[in-house]
Amino acid sequence: MKKLMASALAAAMVVSLAGCGASSTATTGETGSAAATSESASTESVLNTDTSTLYINLASEPDRLDPALNSTVDGAVLAVNSFVGLLTYDENGQLAPGVAESYDVSEDGMTYTFHLRQSKWSDGTDLTAKDFVYSWNRAANPMTASDYSYLFDGLIAKNEAAEEMVANPEYDAAAAEAAAASGEEYSTPAEVYSDAALAEQEANNILVGVEATDDYTLTVTLVSPCPYFLSLCAFPTFFPVPQASVEAANTDGTNPGAWALEAGFVSNGPYTCTAWNHDESMTYTKNPNYYDADSVSIETLQFMLSADDTAIYNAYMAGNLDFIDTIPNEQIPKHNGTDPEFYIATNIGTYYVGFNVNSKLFEGKTPEQANAMREAINLLIDRQYIVDTIGQTGQELANTFVPAGMSDSNGAEFRQNTDSYTYPDAEAVGYLDPTEDAYEENLQTAISLLESAGYEFDDNGMLSSSTPLSFTYLTNEGAGNEAIGAAIQQDMAAVGITVDVETQSWNVFLNERKAGNYDVCRQGWLADFDDPINMLEMWTTESGNNDAQFGRPDETGSVPSYAPQNWDTYNDLIASIKAETDLTKRVGLMHQAENMLMETWAIVPLYYYNDPYMQKSNVEGVYTNSFGFKYFHHATKTAA
Repeated sequence: MKKLMASALAAAMVVSLAGCGASSTATTGETGSAAATSESASTESVLNTDTSTLYINLASEPDRLDPALNSTVDGAVLAVNSFVGLLTYDENGQLAPGVAESYDVSEDGMTYTFHLRQSKWSDGTDLTAKDFVYSWNRAANPMTASDYSYLFDGLIAKNEAAEEMVANPEYDAAAAEAAAASGEEYSTPAEVYSDAALAEQEANNILVGVEATDDYTLTVTLVSPCPYFLSLCAFPTFFPVPQASVEAANTDGTNPGAWALEAGFVSNGPYTCTAWNHDESMTYTKNPNYYDADSVSIETLQFMLSADDTAIYNAYMAGNLDFIDTIPNEQIPKHNGTDPEFYIATNIGTYYVGFNVNSKLFEGKTPEQANAMREAINLLIDRQYIVDTIGQTGQELANTFVPAGMSDSNGAEFRQNTDSYTYPDAEAVGYLDPTEDAYEENLQTAISLLESAGYEFDDNGMLSSSTPLSFTYLTNEGAGNEAIGAAIQQDMAAVGITVDVETQSWNVFLNERKAGNYDVCRQGWLADFDDPINMLEMWTTESGNNDAQFGRPDETGSVPSYAPQNWDTYNDLIASIKAETDLTKRVGLMHQAENMLMETWAIVPLYYYNDPYMQKSNVEGVYTNSFGFKYFHHATKTAA
């Protein structure tokens, strides 16, 4: 589909589209890069010759630095450079020893015994197996309110006493019913944790199957064999945190992440955060107590905190930055394919549009009509334009939520037609044909879907003024994200739908999206580990990453009549997947779950991620993996 505003948009677009969230192979290699020629002299940047410091931009002010509370990629990058779990990732993207030097697995695949090296926290105190027991229980504890606490569900047995719910004596059923009838908010829950459950949570007694058998032996007993468990051991939610520091900063229990809100917090990784000028810069300094400190060459990581893509690029070209994770769109043709400092790393993830299923946008519709509205909007989006004009680094058009390249944990790629499963659009291997060739057919289907939802169109295919449709598209700062919003706005205008694009700062955007304070929003998810369950379990009702609000009550205390109903069916399906030991059956169940998710069309995939970044020619040893993590602890830097 042609865009009248193409030239105007292109001038403003910037590739700064990294998703949030946490593989088979990692790469820091480029696609089509070659030495710059004299004709491309304008691409040559000034080298920074301070060999003791690496100057970096990842993003703007991070949301959370507590590993248990982080849910963003930039936060995860900071975490993997300042903490280390039982396992870590090496430069080849493979799992490697971390705090655990080795481990044993029982024959039934349910008991893991980790043998820990003798290591220390950055303050010089010993790090022991008990720190992992505390940290894992804390991450799973409802009092911590970790977005990722669901990762422990069905993985490690829970203390049932800590989950006991009882009727809330302050709940007024008549008042709740009256509020629902009048469309007003009634926020008092019908059930609350029992006193016994609160006592167990206060004692951080949540997980039954995690035990420190001695100071340097950790035994973990799983509910059932888990094909991705070892990958979780390298994910930030499972990193150790220092109990004394955490509890000293949160004496009243109201702010579990308080200990890591300023510089100086205790960690156990290659670097520690030693300075933090909020919204401006962060300094990470080599940790002499890191168990492998001798391998760390760069003494200081200096982070510029900014979402101003042009300023970031100019700082890089001037020699003030050595590594940047965002490149202005208009600069990409100057570097891609000609500049050895321009890289495109492989990612496993999906950039998508998300809907709040509880939004008043769907009020008065049936769940089927709401699904039809969302599917129609999905079909109207010109993905090829977004990839060609905004992305520009070879992103693949997406028509599934589980991304291309993700393993099924049974020896094959998940996204493929097989003898036992065929995607609804078999030829496109997905849930729609997203190509330009299918646009006219998709357009007509979209109009028909909207008509089925009660909207009327004139003979020119434009929405009738008698049945208007408008919504606000919420996105975060960054010209690339904003340009995608503008492109969607124009796509909707093609049939008479009105879209307002609202832009918020990164931290505000994250919290508004999580709270469900939006109609339609920009979303992105880089996989945390290479298994489809990671893309699917985030949509269970109680998941901290369920930004779509599936199965959740609105302000009246009930699930709206127009939202997907009986979402417990999905919750139960996810639980079945996590309990299934037959890997072939498990793959089939995961396809069922993705089908159920995509039938709602609350998830509109646009493209599968890759990761363009720039790194100075005098810097070596930085590596990344398919989950977007960047590791700087093996970096070296020469003067020229």
